[in-house]
Amino acid sequence: MSEQTLIEAQILRLTAASGPGTSICPSDVARAVSPPEGDVWRQKLTAVRRAAIRLAQAGRIDILRKGKPVAADALADGVKGVIRLRIRPQAGPPAPE
Repeated sequence: MSEQTLIEAQILRLTAASGPGTSICPSDVARAVSPPEGDVWRQKLTAVRRAAIRLAQAGRIDILRKGKPVAADALADGVKGVIRLRIRPQAGPPAPE
């Protein structure tokens, strides 16, 4: 499994575990995919932010700034400042296949 895939899976796992009404910090993801010793997790923050942007563009999660979702068109330029991540609230039950 590539690091990118591992980070995306961890974002989805942690945001789903926190539930649709709450959010997580990107550093939670970076710590979860890093060895427990030292500050290695800090080196993963850029990769976590990139993975979060990909997942948000795919409609899987929301990226929050100041408690509000960042608009999809703003994601292409990256997101500056403090962000949080949450699982995207579903509009309703999945459509039958």
